[in-house]
Amino acid sequence: MSELPKEPQQDRSRATRQKLLEAAVESLAAVGYAATTVAVVAARAGVSRGAAQHHFPTRADLFAAAVEYMTEVRLAEIREQAAALPGGAGRTEAIVSMLADVYTGPLFRAALHLWVAASTEEPLRRQITSLESHVGRQAHRALLEVLEVDERTPGVRETVQGVLDMARGLGLADLLTDDSARRQRIVHHWAHLLDQSLPR
Repeated sequence: MSELPKEPQQDRSRATRQKLLEAAVESLAAVGYAATTVAVVAARAGVSRGAAQHHFPTRADLFAAAVEYMTEVRLAEIREQAAALPGGAGRTEAIVSMLADVYTGPLFRAALHLWVAASTEEPLRRQITSLESHVGRQAHRALLEVLEVDERTPGVRETVQGVLDMARGLGLADLLTDDSARRQRIVHHWAHLLDQSLPR
C-alpha cells in the first residue's frame, strides 16, 4: 500500500499562518485587546505558541497582519457579491448594505479594539496608522469598482469617502446595542442619495 503524499512544508506553513490570522481577529472581536495574547491566539488556532511566534515575532505584528488579511478577504467578497448583483433598481442599496455589514461585523469590532490600544501604545500606533492608510485606500478602490464610478469625476471621490465614513459611524453605533433597524433606514436613504448624486 503506497503512502499518501505529504503536504508540502510551504502549504502547511501558509495554512498555519491563516489559522493564526483568523484566530487573532476572532479573539480581538470576542474578548478585546488586553485579553488577546499570542498564547490565546495560538490555542484558538490549534497551534503551538512557538509556531505562532515563528510567523509573527511580536503581538503587534500578528494583529496588524490579521486585520489587513481579513479586510482584504472581506473586500474581495464584496467585489464578488457585487458582480453577481443585477443592474438597475436596488443594486446601489444592496452594495451599501454589504458595506454596512463589514463595519458592523467582527472584523470592524476587532479593528476598533486595536485602534483604542494604539492610541496609547506608540509602537502599535505606528503600525496601525500605516495599516489603516492601506486598508482605507483598498476600501475606497473597492467601492469605486462596485459602484462603477470614476473618481476623476468632480465630487465622486468625496461622495464615496462619505459613504465609507458613514459605514464606520454605523459600526460604532452598533457596538453597544443592536442598531439594525435604524441602520436599515439609513442604508436605504444613503443609497437613494448615491443614485441621485453619482454619475453613471
